[in-house]
Amino acid sequence: MGHPRSPGSHGSDPRNPAPRTPELWPAASGFIRAHHAEERLGDPAARLTEAYAEIADTGTYRHTERELTFGARVAWRNANRCIGRLYWNSLHVRDRRHLTAAEDIAAACTDHLREASQGGRIRPLITVFAPDAPDRPGPRIWNEQLIRYAGYVQRDGRVVGDPRNEGLTALARRLGWRGGDGTPFDVLPLIVQGTDDKPRCFDLPPDAVLEVPIEHEDHDWWAGLRLRWHAVPALSTMCLEIGGVCYQAAPFNGWYMGTEIGARNLADTDRYDLLPRIAERLGLDTTSDRSLWKDRALVELNRAVLFSFDRAGVTVTDHHTESRRFLTHLDREERKGRTVGADWSWIVPPISGSATPVFHRTYDTTERTPAYVQHPEALARASGEFLV
Repeated sequence: MGHPRSPGSHGSDPRNPAPRTPELWPAASGFIRAHHAEERLGDPAARLTEAYAEIADTGTYRHTERELTFGARVAWRNANRCIGRLYWNSLHVRDRRHLTAAEDIAAACTDHLREASQGGRIRPLITVFAPDAPDRPGPRIWNEQLIRYAGYVQRDGRVVGDPRNEGLTALARRLGWRGGDGTPFDVLPLIVQGTDDKPRCFDLPPDAVLEVPIEHEDHDWWAGLRLRWHAVPALSTMCLEIGGVCYQAAPFNGWYMGTEIGARNLADTDRYDLLPRIAERLGLDTTSDRSLWKDRALVELNRAVLFSFDRAGVTVTDHHTESRRFLTHLDREERKGRTVGADWSWIVPPISGSATPVFHRTYDTTERTPAYVQHPEALARASGEFLV
């Protein structure tokens, strides 16, 4: 009683025209009800009436700051591919929905990195920009993460830097970026597209990019590899979907688990592919996989990442600790009557999987909302595939 009527019931009432996007209402009303129920805000009737009227008038509705914060945090809680959800409720939300111009968004992203890094004590943070609306798209950030390293394709086909970003690097050059120093770790500019605008490049100032030199506590020669990695993994192409509203530009970060850097970014054969080089320096027999040279080199690379971040005073977690934390998260959520979804192939760490407790379980794979969603067109932009 007191709830808005269904969209169909308004067709005969000239004072209450049907919403321009009636498909939005089920998602909007479901979210508002869930928000009120979980945070014990009382009867949602007034808020439902307000939101329905706004949808009927404009085709969309605006989340309150409290709804935005709740939605962003629960989207993290619902992220089936993330092992680090124990601290979902600590996510700090920066509301920047009033920004739509590329230069303003780039400046806010720079501030995001500064605020998230805090000199090494990484803070979970999201910055939410204007959402898509019926009459115009919201802004877009083309980079897969706010900080990405360039991949320079050489004449012989080799790539200096990160091969994952060779398409985005080429796009940045077409947009006027002159390139960096040509090292394997040149920071790419942000490529930002404002509302009703074309993508533009914006260099990240050095003070916004906290990086950690990767060295090894037992091998002095490791410093000669001149490895490093950035400290804030701020994802920037995933769409934050809350109650039917899509925030296409909403960069967010937690902190790194060491294996993300040591077992994937620096080790994958289609990324930096460092295992053969490290194995050679370690004096390992690489003529046969049965020597387990890849495994031994991989462990040392991951030791180096953890050692380097710890020495620099930068937040990082290891896969054994994070696996135990995830089970703590499962237990907490189940005691509150909530089912935790998870994708086993993402939750189990990329090294020593069976030595962690998350390996020996099955998980509910149901996708829930609010959510962070990876749309195909965003992946295409991050690969530099969209022509400008």
